[in-house]
Amino acid sequence: MDPVTPATFDITFWLTAAGIILLLALSAFFSGSETALTAASRAKLRARADKGEAGAEAALIITEDNERLIGSLLLGNNVVNILAASLATALLTQLFGANGVAVATLVMTTLVLIFSEVLPKTYAITRPEAMASKVARLVRVLIRVLSPVVAVVRAIVRVILLAFGVKTDPDSAMFSVRDEIAGALAIGHQEGTVEKEDRDRLLGALDLAERTVEEIMLHRSQIEMIDAEASPAAILSAVLGSPHTRLPLYKGERENVVGVIHAKDLLRAVEKTVRDEDGNFASIRDLDVLAVAMPAYFVPETTPLDEQMREFLKRRTHFALVVDEYGDLKGLITLEDIIEEIVGEISDEFDLAGEQPFKKTPEGDFLVEGTMTIRDLNRALDWHLPDEEANTVAGLVIHEAQTIPAEGQVFSFHGFHFEVVSRKENRLAKLKIRPL
Repeated sequence: MDPVTPATFDITFWLTAAGIILLLALSAFFSGSETALTAASRAKLRARADKGEAGAEAALIITEDNERLIGSLLLGNNVVNILAASLATALLTQLFGANGVAVATLVMTTLVLIFSEVLPKTYAITRPEAMASKVARLVRVLIRVLSPVVAVVRAIVRVILLAFGVKTDPDSAMFSVRDEIAGALAIGHQEGTVEKEDRDRLLGALDLAERTVEEIMLHRSQIEMIDAEASPAAILSAVLGSPHTRLPLYKGERENVVGVIHAKDLLRAVEKTVRDEDGNFASIRDLDVLAVAMPAYFVPETTPLDEQMREFLKRRTHFALVVDEYGDLKGLITLEDIIEEIVGEISDEFDLAGEQPFKKTPEGDFLVEGTMTIRDLNRALDWHLPDEEANTVAGLVIHEAQTIPAEGQVFSFHGFHFEVVSRKENRLAKLKIRPL
């Protein structure tokens, strides 16, 4: 090893050392900026930008293309790190001779790890929005300068990925707003800062656009309907005895819906008939119920829930009949059904007090009605049964079994134990479910 002499510490030595320190500082800037801009919440940045903070507005702009942002920062970071390591190797070789390479590796690894990686990234992750707002304008200039090089690098990367069968979409979104909100709600619930009811309401509102009326409609077999050819007195008695204010009218067969009768409209017509000059209660038999009924409102079963809710509000109606692609009646949906997907079950004094769709047994099993939707069960018990192939619990069991099981049959799938408790004809009426 060559001896260290005073001549070694000349102006070149100090300039090189200063250059290394400057490059380490730039490396820290790139590392901290990358962490801050990728970790910053766009919602919080938007709130800062709305208050007139120019840095936050710039951060929102540059984070719209995360691939170009990260490419520019990584390019700058790697260039300064490699250059700093090269200068350190030359400087320490001058001081320690052949051992300078080993010393430079040890020293630069320590300096880069502490001062250019861990320290700036730790600071950035503690105050991501504040730091992102401060560095955004400088980073925007850097992106413009390095954009030609980054474009070439992106093209090379895509060609290499394509060679391995991986296709990338440059216009695809780097993140999903819904997933970001859902993830934040899940974390908040786990940490105890978000109540389960609040989480379920917010997630229910987010899910409206991804769900269709078919998933929550009342099946046609459960619709309470009135024969339009029955006597007016019989229709009046049926309407007054029903807990519902709107009832479909059919002629001949239940599929042939000819209108919807509203209890208030019918009572107004009865009052008018009875109060006429020659009217009396016997005059009700001459009442034309179809003239009082409203036209039926039909909607496709594939209509998204958020779109259907807007249509209800636009039409100022709360009731629609659901049909399939062939025009056959599938069920009915109301505005209340959609709202219940957000706020949970809504009951009033006219609702029938029926049996709960599920209850827990002393053994820890859950007795569940086969018609209960998978989503409602997941929501009530915080389970994660899949609902892509079936809407109801019975439908899920039939789909997985690939047959209609008999009473007493047992299945295990998706981490749960299923037992068919009762079956009515081809319908699974009640099941017993237990998490494995």
